[in-house]
Amino acid sequence: MQPPASPLQDPERHPALAAYCRYVDRFNGWIGWLLGPMIVFVSAAIVYEVVSRGVFNVATSWVNETVIYGSSAVYLLAGGYAMLHRRHVRIDLVLGSISPRAARLLEVITLPFLLIYALALIIAGGDLAWASMIQAEGTGSPWNPRIWPIKMCIPLAGVLLILQAFANLFRDLGLAPAASGPETAA
Repeated sequence: MQPPASPLQDPERHPALAAYCRYVDRFNGWIGWLLGPMIVFVSAAIVYEVVSRGVFNVATSWVNETVIYGSSAVYLLAGGYAMLHRRHVRIDLVLGSISPRAARLLEVITLPFLLIYALALIIAGGDLAWASMIQAEGTGSPWNPRIWPIKMCIPLAGVLLILQAFANLFRDLGLAPAASGPETAA
């Protein structure tokens, strides 16, 4: 590992940023750990529906919405976890052909676009979730579960993305130590 380029980039000079990165990493790691079993549950619900319909010719009224809700929650809330492990959507073809320093610079340059996206999730998603909660919005199906818990995942996803984006930024700029430990192993 090479020394930081300047005293400002010495991670030991910024213990608050290092603590911030640790806490954000742990929180997004915990969210990912929590969401993992949801994939198993969603898969089991799909198998249950297939067997119920195919073998017993009995349809369920709850499986379709349960699968959509569970999959939506995982898709939305796992964004921060994916960023923690640097597995978010990016152009690996480009990043793989440039130096690590240039790749970090490209990550910094694209940060404003990520922030715009995440802020849109927070603002628009927050408005949608709030309206859904106030109206006690349901799906209109015979089961009719409330929609607001899933809609609340939209602004929460934006918050998790922003928190992890800044943790990654502080590391990319050399202001915080590199991620380590089992919660950040890729």
